[in-house]
Amino acid sequence: MRYVEIGRLALVNYGKEYGRLLVIVDVIDQNKALVDAPDMVRSQMNLKRLSLTDIKIDIKRVPKKRALIEAMETAEGWNYQAGACKTQKGE
Repeated sequence: MRYVEIGRLALVNYGKEYGRLLVIVDVIDQNKALVDAPDMVRSQMNLKRLSLTDIKIDIKRVPKKRALIEAMETAEGWNYQAGACKTQKGE
C-alpha cells in the first residue's frame, strides 16, 4: 500500500513539471505536500498532481538539499539517474 509519507518518491502527472520524479519532504495538509528534487527548488504541490511510487527513501523531515541528494544516491535497489532518464524519455 502506498501512503503519503516523508521520503516517498512521486511522479508528477500534469503541469509544467510533468514526468518529473520528486520526493515528498513534508506533508502540509490533507491536500498538499512539500516536494523536492536535486534539480529543482523545493515547493508545495497538490497531491492530486502526484502519482506515488513504491519507493521510499529514508530521510528526515525537510532535509537540506545535500542530505536529500545523498539519500537518493544511496537508496537501495534504485538508481536516481537511471530512473530520471527513463522517465524523461517517456518509457
